[in-house]
Amino acid sequence: MFSSAFSLLHFAIIGVLLLSSSGVLFAQNTRFENYDLEPVKVNMMIADIDGKKAVRITRDTAIQGADIPTFVRLNNTDSFSNGTIEVMLLSRLLPTATPDARGFIGLAFRINKDNSRFESIYIRPTNGRAEDQLRRNHSTQYFSYPDYKFDRLRKEAEGKYESYADMGLNEWIKMKIVVKSAQAKLYLNDNPQPVLIVNDLKLGAANRGAIGLFVDSGTDAFFRDIKVLSEN
Repeated sequence: MFSSAFSLLHFAIIGVLLLSSSGVLFAQNTRFENYDLEPVKVNMMIADIDGKKAVRITRDTAIQGADIPTFVRLNNTDSFSNGTIEVMLLSRLLPTATPDARGFIGLAFRINKDNSRFESIYIRPTNGRAEDQLRRNHSTQYFSYPDYKFDRLRKEAEGKYESYADMGLNEWIKMKIVVKSAQAKLYLNDNPQPVLIVNDLKLGAANRGAIGLFVDSGTDAFFRDIKVLSEN
């Protein structure tokens, strides 16, 4: 009986190690920098990068479409409405990334309980230093899920919800979003001037909900130094 129990324990330990190495172990009830992390249609693990711990996120390859709920939700930020969100983030392209991948990485905010409605601002690091000016103009992006994805906003109000900003792949970028009522301002790398201003958040001025670490297709994303300051 002892031998049998030992064997079961041995296999259980091996199973945990395998899960840990694949990132699955961190799929539920993970805490990082005092935040309760919940993956939503993404793979997540805690990784070492540049000598520091970071949340590593890739989108579930079975998920199709852009600008959808693919993020790690910070469950203990559910009441966020107005305030400041800061994070250090780094983006790489996955080996499986398609030619239209841009290293999409950013933040979602005011996420409702079932992840069916939220606001988001993300960046496209490959565009920041592209030789084509039009691509540079698409370096930052606001969208609102489910009704106002990037393609609709670009078609109906070209240039209003995107902007240029200097950035690149495989480098740490400080992102700060200041939200007040129906307005959101995006700041990068401690620049005192915002690189993008959205004055008409589509879900309204009084909306509230959780923060999310957002990633889209083709991206190997890293997040650390997360700070949420609520002014509710």
